[in-house]
Amino acid sequence: MTIEEGFPGQRMQVLPRPRVREALRLPGVSHLVVTDAGYFPDARNHGRRRSAPIDEAVVMLCVAGRGWCETSGGRFNVTAGEVVILPPRHPHAYGADKREPWTIWWLHLTGRDLAEFLDAANVTVEQPVRTISERYRVAALVSEVLTWMERDTTTASITAASGAAWHLLSLLVAQPSSGDERSDSIDEAAEYLRAHVGERVEVSQLAAAANLSPSHFAALFRQRLGMPVLRYQTQLRMARARELLDHTSLSIAQISERVGYADSFYFARQFRATHGMTPSRYREEHKG
Repeated sequence: MTIEEGFPGQRMQVLPRPRVREALRLPGVSHLVVTDAGYFPDARNHGRRRSAPIDEAVVMLCVAGRGWCETSGGRFNVTAGEVVILPPRHPHAYGADKREPWTIWWLHLTGRDLAEFLDAANVTVEQPVRTISERYRVAALVSEVLTWMERDTTTASITAASGAAWHLLSLLVAQPSSGDERSDSIDEAAEYLRAHVGERVEVSQLAAAANLSPSHFAALFRQRLGMPVLRYQTQLRMARARELLDHTSLSIAQISERVGYADSFYFARQFRATHGMTPSRYREEHKG
């Protein structure tokens, strides 16, 4: 026998459905509306099966314990640090592990931009579970949603809850589904590039560290980051160059060297191609 709700220490809020319909017509809110949200600690015997699909997406963050979910794509185990995202209008089921019941933060979402978010995050019934590195940040955002919903159902509170949910989904889009070794290797390579902006790093080096051929590594990198390795590296270098131009009195040649370009003229050409102006002109621009 499973329990859908009712756990010691829980928090839960449900937006009245007439208010949901009103929110879906409000400017600035209709793009994403939180209809339900909650926190279930040590949710022993928790479970729900929806044979009739609902119009909302269900997002659950497991912060402790274990659980599972089922979609038409199969049955999936869920552990601490993983997020379950169940698309709307698909039958599904989920529940806590009998021996190690999960602790979850959860919310239901609807709105005109929801489908676009789910597509960008590559959410499907075949891949409803993903590992994230920012579990506490995600939990804090769900808690923020709950706090606003607990306050009242005014437009101001609904708008604030929507904003926190927007932030949460943005994080999920920014962190594509991971958990396999190849994805982790690509993430580590990107982190290495961010930490070594001023160094000359070849694609072949990164590929060798990931135990992949250069062509396979380059394809996986582009798929995961949305751009080729060299363009990603150039963006990192340009971002660092902007910081140095804005906050130091270093010469253009010195900045060029700091961000990994031995030839300051080539650096200036790359900077102009990115920003539409020379480094000197950028430094003279009024900002802020």
